[in-house]
Amino acid sequence: MTSSREDWKNTILAGLANYIDAGSIVAGGAALALWMEAYKMSNSLVGLVGALGPNAISAGIGALIGGRLCDLFGRKKIYQYDMLFYAFGMAWLVFAINPWMVVIGFFLVGLAVGADIPASWSMIAEMAPEKQRGKHSGVAQMLWYLGPVVVLLMFLVLEPLGLLGARIVFAHLALLALGLTFLRSSMHESQHWLDAQAAKAEALAAPPAVAAAPVASAASWRTLFTRQHFGSMAFLIGMYLFWNLWAGTNGFFLPYILRTVGNQGQSMAVLLTAMSFLVGMASIYFVFMKLVDKVNQRTLFGISALIQVVGMALFAIFPMTLPVAMLHIFLMAFGGGFGAQSFFQLWSSEMFPTLLRSTAQGVMFAVVRITLGFWSFFVPILSSTGFTRLAWILTGFLAVSGLVGFIWAPRNEGKSLDELEAAMAAKG
Repeated sequence: MTSSREDWKNTILAGLANYIDAGSIVAGGAALALWMEAYKMSNSLVGLVGALGPNAISAGIGALIGGRLCDLFGRKKIYQYDMLFYAFGMAWLVFAINPWMVVIGFFLVGLAVGADIPASWSMIAEMAPEKQRGKHSGVAQMLWYLGPVVVLLMFLVLEPLGLLGARIVFAHLALLALGLTFLRSSMHESQHWLDAQAAKAEALAAPPAVAAAPVASAASWRTLFTRQHFGSMAFLIGMYLFWNLWAGTNGFFLPYILRTVGNQGQSMAVLLTAMSFLVGMASIYFVFMKLVDKVNQRTLFGISALIQVVGMALFAIFPMTLPVAMLHIFLMAFGGGFGAQSFFQLWSSEMFPTLLRSTAQGVMFAVVRITLGFWSFFVPILSSTGFTRLAWILTGFLAVSGLVGFIWAPRNEGKSLDELEAAMAAKG
């Protein structure tokens, strides 16, 4: 079954949540130095912005709440209106005149981003053609990489404007969110969710002895913590959390690399960072989107994990010369493109029944992002203990993520969501 133009339109409209998520994170990081200078922000306040922002705690809280509401009231209702909430939060950053407006704005933005992620990921999986679910998921991941590229290039062009340039970047994200609210209003609700709701209502209306009754209980929050679903969550959290601990620390690494191997200026640093994201996009398109629905997903994931482990281990073993640094950047970007982030979106959409899909994604996303928020407090301390030691720690994180993902990876390629859900029900 091939994808129609409408299928791709729906995927892009839903997947733009990833563009906004990553764009918000990178825009905040790029603007942080400007805010520190303009508002004389203390180190503790800077840490608070990082911990509460869309890369960490507030996004986790938003995902936890939004994911559950999404399963209860529908995907479309949540992901359409939370973009208005996002624009409201972003307005605080556009018009910030003191550090507390920055803190409030980033917290509100993080809540909206977190709520949108499970709704959008579920919608993409449920609306994609049966045997192209991975391919459509890859589009959302390409948009996740595109957000930082656009934001970084905007900061590069607007650098002479200082803080005004940052306000323009935030304004573009706010306007995109408002445009998405309008464009998403024409989309239909997920048919998988409508069918599951109808089955639930039928089961509740039936006499207690009727066998369809378990369908209703499958939507209960408590069902998520049964052995079957809890095991799936533990696997996905283990794989994605350790990868995120590397990804969350990488922001400290790349600027250090560029300063150490070539004393690069700000413009060159931004361009090289943008190039790494472009390599990641190429990896998603030419590897993940082309192969994930056709080949052994465990093998594909294992290759990506191995590439990233090798790339990170280069810094732990060899002196940081320019060739080593460039090889590191390429391997991390290429391996990451068809790796943990892409597979987490896909597998988290496949391993849970429809009426628990967004709830499960919200819980897992919350655990990962909130843990990352607390981890961010310790990164500067670890960075001060020595570059080689930190490189080994991050190599270890990637190795753990790779082993967990490779050992327990599901084999869902080529199967429809209905087939997967029937198999889950049979396991009971």
